Amino acid sequence: MTAAAVPGLVSEQDGPLLRVRLDRPDKRNAFSDAMVAGLTQIIEAAGNDETVRAVLLTAAGEHFCSGFDIVSRNSTANSEDHDHRPRAGSIQRRLPAQAHRLVPVLLETQVPVVAAVRGWAAGIGLALTLTADVAVVSDTARLWAPYTARGFTPDSGVSWLLPRRVGEVRARRMLLLGERVDGATAADWGLVDRCVPDAALDEEAERVARTLAEGATVAVGLTKWLLHAGRAAPLDAHLRDEAFAMELSSRSEDFREGIAAFAQKRPAAFTGR
Repeated sequence: MTAAAVPGLVSEQDGPLLRVRLDRPDKRNAFSDAMVAGLTQIIEAAGNDETVRAVLLTAAGEHFCSGFDIVSRNSTANSEDHDHRPRAGSIQRRLPAQAHRLVPVLLETQVPVVAAVRGWAAGIGLALTLTADVAVVSDTARLWAPYTARGFTPDSGVSWLLPRRVGEVRARRMLLLGERVDGATAADWGLVDRCVPDAALDEEAERVARTLAEGATVAVGLTKWLLHAGRAAPLDAHLRDEAFAMELSSRSEDFREGIAAFAQKRPAAFTGR
């Protein structure tokens, strides 16, 4: 489960924690199509790997992700070589298998994802921040939905995620007016979980990711599922889902350890089983 063959992505497993790094700092970690496919594959594989209990998503350099590398893509699209120019409708055909596949994978996998964000998080970089279960940002962070400022419309689920996270008024400020939000404001709005000094970002994100990786994995994963599924479920359906999740989690070894630790007044030592 590595991305060694995908330029711009580095992944490595450290015990129960899978570290994934965007590694294209010369392009402000702008995504290529290959990076989207690679990250999708990594997250899908992590969700099916019993040894992975959390994912920590970081980035090389001073910026998390400046969006898609549309300059490189458009240089090909604007080529006079008509044999290599995309046909009309290419975006509509391409997105469902690319970014619009990555976002549901991140939201629906039961492995918790922590994002450490500094510098620019724009476009799909903003989407990655919004899909993370915990987003820790630096005081250097700048979160931006640049779509209308560039003459096109949102993608990667940002127009669905933003209103649910910060409300419609603030979402409109970001999506229609192109308002850029700094890390402290993002934390105040509830767009991200917390904002820390840049020098503390890596340590804090590591601490959160380790907490999740050493937690009651079955219960954490099912709770993530409940939160996501509950966004669109009526109460009666959601209560059935809660009963289902309780049935599964109460059969786990970690449930028995949690009860024993509570009775013995000691910290629980969860194994992820």
